[in-house]
Amino acid sequence: MSTESAPHAPLPRPGRGASRRRMGEILRVDHAGEYAAVLIYRAQRAVFEGRRGHEAVTADMAEMERQEQVHLDRFNALLNARQVRPTAMTPVWRLAASALGAGTALMGEKAAHACTEAVESVIGDHYADQVAELAESDPDLAAELERFRLEELEHHDHAVAHGSREAPAYRLLSTVIKAGCKAAIKISEKV
Repeated sequence: MSTESAPHAPLPRPGRGASRRRMGEILRVDHAGEYAAVLIYRAQRAVFEGRRGHEAVTADMAEMERQEQVHLDRFNALLNARQVRPTAMTPVWRLAASALGAGTALMGEKAAHACTEAVESVIGDHYADQVAELAESDPDLAAELERFRLEELEHHDHAVAHGSREAPAYRLLSTVIKAGCKAAIKISEKV
């Protein structure tokens, strides 16, 4: 028996187009997230709109929806420019985001804010990971994502300041929403 070690097999290297595939995953999932965010805020606003005593939260939801629409418009442009298809899950996310927005708003303002806090917490972490990943290979996109991340964190902090943690069943609500967001991220990258 020889004491010589067997030659090491070369480490697998990404195939041709690996960086293009990864960029497609990044843009696809970010587009899906911003699309869902617009729909969540739109559904929440629709529940609160026209109800006496909810003018402030209606205005908040409209402003956050507007900011998310700016992000979504940018990702629409990036998908087109880089020839990346959106996720095939778009019809599912449309229903899920609208139901989440309307459902949490029907539970009250604090539950709507708890939804925002949970979603933006996951998205803030997600964008931070992408910024780190893209810092060297695509610094312009990394800078854009950092700006978006900071805006998402403003939404998070606003929600906390407006009583998100006082929502009924806050811990359960937050845990379920965060788990749903993390699953949607994984699915949207690939599908």
